[in-house]
Amino acid sequence: MSYLLSLLDKSPLDQGWTPVEALQATTALAVKAEEWGYHRFWVAEHHNMADLASSAPETLIAYLLAKTSRIRVGSGGVMLQHYSAYKVAETFNLLASLAPGRVDLGVGKAPGGFPLSTRALQAAIDPARRQGFDEQLADLNHYLAPGEIREGLYATPLPPTAPERFLLGASVESAKLAAEKGWKLVFAGHLNGDPENLENTFKAYEQAAGGDRPILALAAFAAESQERARERVAELRIFKVFLANGQSVNVGSEEQAAEFARQAGVTEYRVEKKTPSVVCGTARQVRSELDALHRRHGVTEFIIDTPAVGAPERLASIELIARERLSLVA
Repeated sequence: MSYLLSLLDKSPLDQGWTPVEALQATTALAVKAEEWGYHRFWVAEHHNMADLASSAPETLIAYLLAKTSRIRVGSGGVMLQHYSAYKVAETFNLLASLAPGRVDLGVGKAPGGFPLSTRALQAAIDPARRQGFDEQLADLNHYLAPGEIREGLYATPLPPTAPERFLLGASVESAKLAAEKGWKLVFAGHLNGDPENLENTFKAYEQAAGGDRPILALAAFAAESQERARERVAELRIFKVFLANGQSVNVGSEEQAAEFARQAGVTEYRVEKKTPSVVCGTARQVRSELDALHRRHGVTEFIIDTPAVGAPERLASIELIARERLSLVA
């Protein structure tokens, strides 16, 4: 089957680990991903999370680019609402100048944390001058175009090859916005695996983007046996918090749900506990599932988010999948 395979990593802290150890594991994983033929290696942005060490993807990307030589490295993604589009463009133009042709800029609309960290990140933003997300994407398009000038302003340094641009989303609205702004859509199936939503979003993007197909991000875990794989993912849960103002967010536990509501200053909320959608089994079974998704939806690239089941098993899973030759590097 002709599709690429890439990885998303969040630098999770295994039990008893320090952030230093988590980031060392991410680095080792990126090096191995390149060795095993993965196409991209992306790192996430999460704030004020005791169990995740990746809070500044742009910093980690620079380090990983220096530790690798061929694999594309990028953000999955920068939480754009917190930042100036100009500063994001400067940062990723600099990265693309350090490693031409290897840098990806993925952006997302979510906050990447709870209300306290969001308020801290946006403390200097004037609410009256805040841009909408679509306006920020339009600004990024101007600043990321090599040689293009806007009101006498360049996002220097101008790289020989601009970073590739990706919008992370899981809705028809995101599909249409990505196509309108010329960004590649990455459907966040690891966060919203609803088959009907996936089908509708893929169709909307294909129609709006002239036949192009989204990248599909999903959670996957492989082990030597189907029983072992199922055992390791059986206890995984997602807790979705719904606030009275219509806001909703996914968290990792009921305690985190209560803390999110507290930081948001509300007492009325509800929580839905869900079993996350994880493709699991032997490497051959995982490959079979991906082959089926490739045939059904025309997926040309998958980005795999491996559940936080412990670094040794995460690494083993990624190697098993690679050895099934799921990554057909262009």
